[in-house]
Amino acid sequence: MSGTYTGSVISTRYGNVQVQVVLAQGKITDVIALQLTDQDGRSQQISSMAAPILRQEVLAAQSASVDSVSGATYTSEGYLQSLQAALDQAQ
Repeated sequence: MSGTYTGSVISTRYGNVQVQVVLAQGKITDVIALQLTDQDGRSQQISSMAAPILRQEVLAAQSASVDSVSGATYTSEGYLQSLQAALDQAQ
């Protein structure tokens, strides 16, 4: 299974989160954040800090089963839920 899959838009307390996953022969090769929490400056700051960490963790684990980033629970949960929805599409 190869291709690019877009996850669901997940509504959080601090804004919407949506990611896209790129698969090559069943391996996760990239995760692109299409939307991250952006309700205010603090949300944007937290999201920009959390997104690269989440991406790195997902690429290492090759799944959406990774820990939330400390201090970025809403962003993390939305990111991982959207990622799982994208992975489900790829099945």
